Amino acid sequence: MFLTGPRNLISDVAGLRVGNAADARLKSGVTTVLCDEPAVAGVQILGGAPGTRETDLLEPHNSIETIHAVVLSGGSAFGLDAASGVQAALRERGIGFEVGGFRVPIVPAAILFDLRNGGDKDWGRYPPYRDLGYESVQAAAVDFQLGTAGAGTGALTSGLKGGLGSASTLLDNGVTIGALAAVNPTGSVTVGPTRHFWAAPFEIGDEFGGLGYPSPMPENATRILLKYRDKDHGRMETGGNTTIAVIATDAVLTKAAAKRLAISAHDGFVRAIWPTHTPADGDLVFALATGRSGIELSADAAVDLYAAAGATMARAISRGVFAATPAGNDLFPVWSSRR
Repeated sequence: MFLTGPRNLISDVAGLRVGNAADARLKSGVTTVLCDEPAVAGVQILGGAPGTRETDLLEPHNSIETIHAVVLSGGSAFGLDAASGVQAALRERGIGFEVGGFRVPIVPAAILFDLRNGGDKDWGRYPPYRDLGYESVQAAAVDFQLGTAGAGTGALTSGLKGGLGSASTLLDNGVTIGALAAVNPTGSVTVGPTRHFWAAPFEIGDEFGGLGYPSPMPENATRILLKYRDKDHGRMETGGNTTIAVIATDAVLTKAAAKRLAISAHDGFVRAIWPTHTPADGDLVFALATGRSGIELSADAAVDLYAAAGATMARAISRGVFAATPAGNDLFPVWSSRR
């Protein structure tokens, strides 16, 4: 039986801290994962509408081995500015990859679409995401808020508010794995219109309600209810969604193994969201390996790690929606209001 880490957060992985910054009027925000020491990293993108920064360098055949932070941001393409604010904060601290006498913080980033969520997006000439990125670094800690916080502030799912979720798992061999997700998908995280989460088989305790699956399963369980449709033609609008996430471990991994970890974590999307990886989603998972445990994995242990990656990610996604709280001008209700 799996156990959670002491916080049931990605920060149970030694060497990681998380900072949130948000603007309630804007209904948007930024979440940054800071690495206390440079971490081996990878990425896998399976959605059809991604928005990213510095993802090419994470491919195993490219030269940069480690990174200093990962940024998840709202704001669609405007939110890519958040990584510049994080870079500025890290540069002030003397953190970065040394090249030619300069220190360059390596900060990959991904964004989700939360422009049409009831928030005031009239921000003037420049969007606020660079400042929010800077603030998120100042707020970084091992304890942080879930739900309507950080990059999950303005997130929506099909019929419910989304949010920022996190979870962790302790493996029998002493390795910890953690997940963080800003949940804003095209699809639904619940079984039809019920309160029951698709990820129920992976729940530990009652971390997102403890309801299990409905019995009997409703006839409309797999009905596809999408957030945004063209009301005249019923067509789905592209580029208006996305779940972006981080999977992390304290195991010792190569860059190629980190990419495999990111691939495996996408199984959690499949277990928690129906449908997922659509042309309208920019679904992405970053992977981080801090190596703090000192444990190098055997082939069998690696299979256990990759299985736990999917399960932990599914739980994090569900916890993000479970923890969402209401705010003014919300377009959708929160999970806790569903009966």
